[in-house]
Parts: sequence; structure tokens; C-alpha cells
Amino acid sequence: MFSCWLSRLCRGLSTPTGRVTHLIQGSLSRRLMLSSQRRIPELSSFVARTNTCGELRSSHLGQEVTLCGWIQYRRQNIFLVLRDFHGLVQVVIPQDESAASVKKILCEAPMESVVQVSGTVISRPPGQENPKMPTGEIEIKVKSAQLLNTCKKLPFEIKDFVKKTEALRLQYRYLDLRSFQMQYNLRLRSRMVMKMREYLCNLHGFVDIETPTLFKRTPGGAKEFVIPSREPGKFYCLPQSPQQFKQLLMVGGLDRYFQVARCYRDEGSRPDRQPEFTQIDIEMSFVDQIGIRSLIEGLLQYSWPSDKDPVVVPFPSMTFAEALASYGTDKPDTRFGMKIVDISDVFRNTKVGFLQDALSKPQGTVKAICISEGTKYLKRKDIESLRKLAADHFNQCSVLGKLRLECADLLEARGLVLRDPALFSFLWVVDFPLFLPKEENPGELESAHHPFTAPHPSDIHLLHTEPKQVRSQHYDLVLNGNEIGGGSIRIHDAELQRYILATLLKEDVKLLSHLLQALDFGAPPHGGIALGLDRLICLVTGAPSIRDVIAFPKSFRGHDLMSNAPDSLPPEELKPYHIQVSWPADSEAEKSSLNQPYHPES
Repeated sequence: MFSCWLSRLCRGLSTPTGRVTHLIQGSLSRRLMLSSQRRIPELSSFVARTNTCGELRSSHLGQEVTLCGWIQYRRQNIFLVLRDFHGLVQVVIPQDESAASVKKILCEAPMESVVQVSGTVISRPPGQENPKMPTGEIEIKVKSAQLLNTCKKLPFEIKDFVKKTEALRLQYRYLDLRSFQMQYNLRLRSRMVMKMREYLCNLHGFVDIETPTLFKRTPGGAKEFVIPSREPGKFYCLPQSPQQFKQLLMVGGLDRYFQVARCYRDEGSRPDRQPEFTQIDIEMSFVDQIGIRSLIEGLLQYSWPSDKDPVVVPFPSMTFAEALASYGTDKPDTRFGMKIVDISDVFRNTKVGFLQDALSKPQGTVKAICISEGTKYLKRKDIESLRKLAADHFNQCSVLGKLRLECADLLEARGLVLRDPALFSFLWVVDFPLFLPKEENPGELESAHHPFTAPHPSDIHLLHTEPKQVRSQHYDLVLNGNEIGGGSIRIHDAELQRYILATLLKEDVKLLSHLLQALDFGAPPHGGIALGLDRLICLVTGAPSIRDVIAFPKSFRGHDLMSNAPDSLPPEELKPYHIQVSWPADSEAEKSSLNQPYHPES
């Protein structure tokens, strides 16, 4: 019947009766579109199992099923719990003599061994249901079993309540990935990225384009990883971001670019940072910052997990100056109050020496934080720790911002809830300065964001006279006190870009000759943003570290504890790259194990 219907449909579609053909095609395409929107993932397609361990319910009673998974738990050689990525199910080990071989497999296999079982879905006996398990009303009466792979003695149990050191987790990452929390984090990450692709590409016409990871050194910004080439003295660099490429794509008329981009920064040991990380990288032509901000608000609203409170847009915004004045940081956590207050007027006539000294200086102020119920919750040792923190960071303009967060930590440690973990407080910070004084040489300038950021239209006239006063068209997205994204409207005028690079930043423009040349060939106005995917997912899941939302992260020191990377190379493998290792004095043992370094030809 189906083949007959299909042949009639095909004949109808090929018949030159325009209206009928269009009606059938339109109806069919609409049904296909609706079915694809409603489609449930087929989690057991193309594989040996019929179902996953987590999906069976009372509605499956009587069905013959085949399951594959890991042995999570065994009790009295009568029951075992089988686990896969989807959940847990209880399996009844057969006790009759005719199934002795099945019983032997299931009773003797070590925990975390991989098995395949086939049997019937039955109800659990009355009173033995487990309401804590989604599959707690049923169990599997096993008829056959196969040991697919046995498991050696584990370095730690695959249970979320078992505490493991992070170093041990990273060393055996493939085991750590089996935990419920890591499975949840990585699968949520995958779903959010897929929704982002849908929103950008399907709904708003963005083009997903990969850009090179072998590039060249670029001025400014973070330190780059250097990659030797086989040409003497020539090196690649891994890009800090696809910044130049995405601007060149705008010059090329691609109009709307997007990429889940890998980025690399050789920043050494920094808390909660990775030498390689992922950005949702976006660039648009003919856009202003309001357009970029609206796009990102819609993107996050569309891709936000359904088990969290929905994202409310538009996000509030705050200028850089306001953020510093009220919160002491350019990434304020707005989930709680305790704002910084200027109380200079109260102390204008004070006789306290250090306050008089502060107020007598240009732009000198006295500021305070009101800690509600502070006398109730804070102890003398807390006050001493706050005083020490202030002394240690006295010369930083962000000292009050650090004190505010430290006060919040202390209050919450004493039981006062200030920051709701279920609340997601987004904030745009805008009107950053275009330039900052260099830390190592305050007489010179460096870019506050990057050298391709456009100045604020109202401040362009100050570029030649007071560049430190110029605001930029740079915007950051902050979530719960963490920067999760940053972007800007770019400079699309070659002359202005050349002036900023060469005259104000004193950079070698030859390194960017390709970009400057491109801007001279009809570059459209453009702007963009990059969202830090790792940090965003970390905040969404409530994970304690970004390493908990990355499948194979590096350690705090940038090492892969599982594979022992980075690793040494013997001299003969370095020879084609015309480089040799200069060994530190304390590395003699390692050096001798790899033979003496060769003498390069050039």
C-alpha cells in the first residue's frame, strides 16, 4: 500500500498541473518541517541496543529490549544497576540453573565493566519501586548477557558523591567524563551551541566560516603561542582570536559571519583560564552597537536551557565610569547591593591626617561601603582580613571592588544569602576608554580593548590632542560579576587605523599591512563580539571551574595531566625546524636523557 501511495504521489508531483502540484509540495514540505521541529532524538539508531538505560517506563512493560552500558552497582548477586549516558536501570540477574552462564557473566564482571543484556521489561514487585529513579517502576528480567569489556581496578569510584582531587580527575579524564555532572555539563553545552547555530544561521542569515589557526604574530594583546616552520627563522603563531580574519570577511562582502572558534593565549598560570579556549565569534556589516547588543540578547534568550529561569531582555547597561564609581570594577556583580558611596563631603573638614591627605590630592576622594548587618555577622578576625586586603591592594583603583566582593564572601560564609545561585544578572558595560597607560611605562598608551576598536564619534576630535580622554565603541557583557563577552564597532577607515597603530600605539604597521590594505578597498562599517563559551557554560551549570565544562582541559599550569603534554622532543626531531633547546641549569637530568643538542645549519 505504501509503495502504491508513493508512486501516486510521485506521479502527482510530476504532473504539469501547476496548482495541484504546488498544493501537494507545499503541504508535504510543511509536514516535514513540523515533524522535524517535533522530532525526538533517536538515541538507539545505528547501534546494537533497542533502548537506553534511562528511557524505560511502565509504558514499556512486556517489551523485549537490548541494553548496553556500564555496571554501576550490584547487590547480593541478585540485582545490578546498569548505566549509560541517559540514566540508570535495574537488571534482575537470573537465578535458575538454565541461565547459569548469564549469571556467571553478570556476577563476576567487575564494577564499570561494559555489558550488553537482553530481556523483558517487567514491573518491580509492590513496595520495591524507587521514586528517586526515573526508571524506578520497572526492571529488566535478563535472558541473555554478553561481557563486552572488563574493567581493571579503578583509581576512583565513578560516583558523583565520591570526592576526587582535580589532578586525579584530569589524569583519568576519560573516567571522570562518565560522571553524571560531566555528562550533564557537556551535553548542555552541545545543546546550547546547536541552538546558537540555529538562531544565527537559520533565523538571521549568518555564515559559519572556519578561519586559520596557523597565522602570524600580531601586535598588542596577549602573548601568542609560537609554532616553528621548516623555513629557517620563520614561525607561525596561533591566533588569540579570529579578529583580523573576521574583519577581512566583512571587506569580502560576507556581511554576517559566525564561528565556534578555537583561540590560543600563552598566558601561563592564571586561575580559571585555559591556554586554548572557545569563543562564539560574531561579526556584522552595517551595524551599530545597539544592533550587536540586541542580537546577543536574542541569541542568549533563544539558546538558554529550558530548565533555567528564562532570560529577560533587554539587559540593563552601565557606563565604565559608573561601574567603577559604584562597584569598583568594570565587571560588577549586580545580584546584591553594597554599592560604593562617595562620602568626601562628610570629611572635608576632618582632622584625620590620612583622610586630609587623600582629599588634598587632585581628584582625591573618600569612599565607603555600607555593609548591612555587618556588625551582626562579621567578627574581629573578618575585619582584620579586610584591613589586610585593603593594605595589600591600596594603590589599585579596584581595591573597593575587591573589598565589596570579599565582604559578600564573608557574609555568606556566616549564613547570610546575598547572591542567589539561581539568578542570572546580565549587564552591558559601555563607554570604555579607548586607551590606557601602559603598566610598565605609563607615558605610553595601549589599547583598552584591541587596536581595531573605533573611537566614540563624539570624541574623535580628541585623538590628536587628548587621546587618554577618548571613549571607545567597546562593550562588554557581564554575567554575575564575570565578563562573558566583549566586542566593539571596528575602525573601517584605513587612515584612522594607520594613525592609531603607528602614531598613538607605536606599533609596527608592517605586521598589519594586509589589514590596512584591505580597509583601503571599500571596507564597510562593521562590528562584532565574542562570547566566552567556556565561562558562559560554567556559569549556566554552576560548575566551580571552567575545567568542568571542557572535555579535555589543561591544568592550572597549562599541562595535560592525562597525556603529559607539553613534552620534550629529541634533537633529531627539532633539526628540520632549525632550532635547538637552551637548557636551564636545573634541567641537566632531562637534557641527558634526550642526548646532546645538535648544531643547527642555520
